[in-house]
Amino acid sequence: MGVDFWRSRALGKIAVKYDSQALEADALHFSTDIWSTSVVILGLALVSIGRRAGISWLKDADPIAALCVAGVVIWVSWRLARRTIDALLDAAPLGVRAGIIHAVTGVEGVVEVDRVRIRRAGNRYFADLSVALPRVVTFQRSEQIVGSVTSAVQKLLPNADVMVHSLARPQVDESIFDRIRAVATRHNVNVHDVSVQDLEGKLHVEQHLELNENFELKEAHDRVTQLESEIRVEVPEVDSILTHIESEPATIEPGEEQIADAALEKKFKAIAAGFPEIIDMHDVKIRRVRNRLYLSCHCTLPDGMQLSRVHDVQTELEIRLKQAAPQLFRVLIHPEPVTDNLR
Repeated sequence: MGVDFWRSRALGKIAVKYDSQALEADALHFSTDIWSTSVVILGLALVSIGRRAGISWLKDADPIAALCVAGVVIWVSWRLARRTIDALLDAAPLGVRAGIIHAVTGVEGVVEVDRVRIRRAGNRYFADLSVALPRVVTFQRSEQIVGSVTSAVQKLLPNADVMVHSLARPQVDESIFDRIRAVATRHNVNVHDVSVQDLEGKLHVEQHLELNENFELKEAHDRVTQLESEIRVEVPEVDSILTHIESEPATIEPGEEQIADAALEKKFKAIAAGFPEIIDMHDVKIRRVRNRLYLSCHCTLPDGMQLSRVHDVQTELEIRLKQAAPQLFRVLIHPEPVTDNLR
């Protein structure tokens, strides 16, 4: 019994370490010998005591011990057989699927866990999941969420081979802007400066859409028409849509020269000084590209200014700069908070 106990314990540790069902069966074999031998010794001892003490009913201890040995063997064998059959049928451990669903649901960005399938091959687990993500997330963001889902599964099943399928789903709290962008994303185009006006109870949408600069007008217009029709289906409360078509740059423009015009720069800074929100204008650069003037500058604004107001100030400043210098083709203004500018 002592030798069997030592061998069973050693085999059990190795079986757990390498997740080997064969070694586990051997360990159970020796542990079964220990229990059955113990029951036999107990039965024989009770029979001996019965003979010496004249207790007749203790003579049945021996056949009862035999039944107990048989019961121990059957119970241990059934437990091992059930685990082995589960492994052959790719059955997952009890409670693991529910634990994975709970862990994955808590991952930021996951809307819903659609399906979880787990199977085991040898000493390794394979997990196949389908998770729903917001349809407006970018491809790069979806990759990050999938990585987090994989990590969550592997915390429950270390070294598991995890396959995650992402499904695009609308969210309950999607705004009109989100639904419009979702339609644009479905067409793989960029839409920006989306504005919605309520005109006498009817919603009017204005948007800027970027298309390949090599498209002809007819092709670009057809794409916009299709996009607008899908937006009306997706967002039925919209009454009318006006789309401003912009060319999406596909070539690198060679800069011809950088102009140093102190008078013009001073003029631009004086215009910026007329805005109470603008603390200063710096890094003013004027370039000539394809015989057109490009202006770029940095403007310092208060830290707490809302982004919508920042955009309004930039737009108004751009208008005034172009009025003061009609030769300007493009103006790019980079806003900076005060704290960032002081570092």
